[in-house]
Amino acid sequence: MWDVVRIVIALVVALLIVRMGIALLSGMTRPVPEPPPPGELRKVKLLYRCSTCGTEVRMTSAVHTEPEAPRHCMDEMDLMTPVEDL
Repeated sequence: MWDVVRIVIALVVALLIVRMGIALLSGMTRPVPEPPPPGELRKVKLLYRCSTCGTEVRMTSAVHTEPEAPRHCMDEMDLMTPVEDL
């Protein structure tokens, strides 16, 4: 009796593992969505710092994926986000 229960439990666990694997793989095969039309805001995650006073600014949306640096203390701010994150 206990052998049958163990086999059923093993089959259920195996089925769950296979379904999770298929779900993960199918999530990776979806194409990347097209970029929004020009003029719409795009999500970015950039951190800038003013070299004069040390003020930091986090930019979360911009018209371009690589926007111009904001100005502070009459100078352009320095990009602090590593290039790999862009």
